[in-house]
Amino acid sequence: MKATSPLLVALALLLLAFQTVESQLQVGFYRNKCPLAEFIVKDEVRKGFIRDRGIAAGLVRMHFHDCFVRGCDGSVLIDSTASNTAEKDSPANNPSLRGFEVIDNAKARLESACQGVVSCADILAFAARDSVEITGGLSYAVPAGRRDGRVSLASETLTNLPPPFFNVDQLTQGFANKGFTQDEMVTLSGAHTIGRSHCGSFSNRLYSFNATVSQDPSLDPRYAALLKQRCPQNSNDQSLVVPMNPSSPTVTDVGYYLDVLANRGLFSSDQALLTSTATASQVVQNARNPFLWKRKFAAAMVKMGNLDVLVGTDGEIRTNCRVIN
Repeated sequence: MKATSPLLVALALLLLAFQTVESQLQVGFYRNKCPLAEFIVKDEVRKGFIRDRGIAAGLVRMHFHDCFVRGCDGSVLIDSTASNTAEKDSPANNPSLRGFEVIDNAKARLESACQGVVSCADILAFAARDSVEITGGLSYAVPAGRRDGRVSLASETLTNLPPPFFNVDQLTQGFANKGFTQDEMVTLSGAHTIGRSHCGSFSNRLYSFNATVSQDPSLDPRYAALLKQRCPQNSNDQSLVVPMNPSSPTVTDVGYYLDVLANRGLFSSDQALLTSTATASQVVQNARNPFLWKRKFAAAMVKMGNLDVLVGTDGEIRTNCRVIN
């Protein structure tokens, strides 16, 4: 009898592990364990959105920043301690991330209704979906069953989260490292259609672009003039923010792609999508087909929500999303 190849054995084990994760993340995971789980999260997102329409963008971004660092394990929600600086206090997340109180409120209600059942990671995944829906995007079913991680390190954000100055090759590789195609990278970049940015994330494009020119020549001059009014040079005011997509900053639509085509992408990484024939073509396609982009975006969000999840007996179900049990 021929011996089994070690490579085939390894591939079989890898496939089994993948299938195990897929089978344990299920749509309707809390149907019997905590029937009102998704309703409670959606209600808290709605309340948060009424108070501050920018909360939706914050929750979508928070889910992304959670999943790209250690997988979708709720580690971005953990507070720093005297001995550890957590992800949320990395320069990539602080002061820009917001919406933590929505997760806290949902968790408190869920602990009252179904103690120790619903993970913080799942709450964040539900909240991101509800935020897409409440801002005009397509709703989608969220497979659940994630468990919460016990580790959160600010240092890990620097090597996992794509910064706003990446070029198209760096963006493509960064997303490929997480299992995404270039098209999915362009699709997920469309999340910048909602939300706001602090001036420090793009001010170099206005005042100190490179040794030759102070202002990024790929930036529409009229838009640059407007940004300069909102973001004065050398200002250290952390409260200064601008909308990512000025025409519809609280609506999930294709305005982001229209802005990029008009050289009004806010970040260098946004405008970089026009520097490649392939990504430029995808930008045009998304701009012309709003429903197609919304469908692709929903599918990409589901895929992102499956990144390196903890299931079964791994991790824990945190009692308080900010603190390891």
